[in-house]
Amino acid sequence: MIRMDVQSTLSSAWYIFESNRSIFWYGIKTTLYLALLGTVLGLCIGLILGGIRAIKIEPNDNVFVKTIKKVLRAFVSIYVWFFRGTPMMVQAMFFYYGLKPIIGWTASVAGIAIISINTGAYMCEIVRSGIQSVDKGQIEGARSLGMTNIQTMIYIVLPQAIRNSFPSIGNEFIVNIKDSSMLNVIGVVELFFQTTSVAGTMGLFTETFLVTCVIYLLLTSVATFILTFVEKKMNMPKTSFPSSQSVPKKAGN
Repeated sequence: MIRMDVQSTLSSAWYIFESNRSIFWYGIKTTLYLALLGTVLGLCIGLILGGIRAIKIEPNDNVFVKTIKKVLRAFVSIYVWFFRGTPMMVQAMFFYYGLKPIIGWTASVAGIAIISINTGAYMCEIVRSGIQSVDKGQIEGARSLGMTNIQTMIYIVLPQAIRNSFPSIGNEFIVNIKDSSMLNVIGVVELFFQTTSVAGTMGLFTETFLVTCVIYLLLTSVATFILTFVEKKMNMPKTSFPSSQSVPKKAGN
């Protein structure tokens, strides 16, 4: 009896997927678009905020410079504290409906903005940790060559910080694939939104959400595989010469 129920559920789930393939595909494209764009924009925000948070107040700074640095660091701290301490779903409701009379933005634009600024708060901490992992000797070497703090940060520190933080950055992309479902509360037509529409129309909630579970699992699994592959490529030692093991030996040697 249980076996028949499982077979019936799987058959119904496959039928739902086949008959609503275009609807699910639209939701998949929107979900990937939100996750990818939100991660990229969030990384840009995180780079700026992480760089600000990593700036140290030097003893030889004048009062004006010290004040500016303190204000910026305080702003970043409040930003991170707020967006890491509140759910994205609540942020979506608050900013979308609160700013809609002023900005007049659509749900899709608001969704991209919300997922980006939310990701930026987490990226800020990731970038800050990546900056702290860079050897201080390289920073001192850059300054000894006459580079300013900003030049050192852009050309020396941040590239290495991004490389060191790549696993965490990739993890944020995977998290955004799943967390984009929260944006359905403001009417963003992503995968979860499409699933609820199909389930409500057909009246088969268990089977429909089984389809969506499999889709999310496939999306995150493929993303994990690609990110792991890229991470291994980034960690490979770079050399312009072949290793001694790969050089063919001459006959008689």
